[in-house]
Amino acid sequence: MPARFKYDLRKKGSPVADSNALSRTASIARKTGETDIKLSLNVDGSGVAEIETDVPFFNHMLHAFTKNAMFDLKVEATGDIEIDDHHTVEDIGIVLGQALRESLGDKSGIKRYASAYIPMDEALAQVIIDISNRPHFEYRAAYPSHQVGSFSTELVHEFLWKFALEARITLHVILHYGHNTHHMIEAIFKALGRALDEATSIDPRVKGVPSTKGVL
Repeated sequence: MPARFKYDLRKKGSPVADSNALSRTASIARKTGETDIKLSLNVDGSGVAEIETDVPFFNHMLHAFTKNAMFDLKVEATGDIEIDDHHTVEDIGIVLGQALRESLGDKSGIKRYASAYIPMDEALAQVIIDISNRPHFEYRAAYPSHQVGSFSTELVHEFLWKFALEARITLHVILHYGHNTHHMIEAIFKALGRALDEATSIDPRVKGVPSTKGVL
């Protein structure tokens, strides 16, 4: 007998099965010679972020992402920041992508597609997503400075590309304009969160997987 659905107020507009719904969560640990990461993700969360890395600006961006995605995200990460922040940011992108992919299971009932525009004062960012199982990344962004504090702007690309690859999603990021690098990057992370909130939401009209192939 098919499960009856009720609305889960933690994620507006997303029905969940009354008692037997599978939890859309994942916990992943990754330890290499360069980084040590423990990450847990709840897609049907309420925007709670517990972020502890050695990269302060990146912590701020992950908080903004989580709040706008309405996920619950916990990250504990250390890395070889005596070299630079690259490995820490890259490997968190890898692990977060793996966690998203695992938490969505066979992707039954999801909306799949979404886009979001986010203004951050003078900056405007757009993110378009297809949870397609076909990893692809397009990035159109240029910044007036190469760093925000000690954080290199090239790491935004590195994080997003590795996240899209491991999550196996199609991800397009367009930074339309801006002149404050902090605002421009933050608008991207907020737009990514908003788009993922929509794309991962359950649509009660969708029966099975939202694909003519019958599989994602």
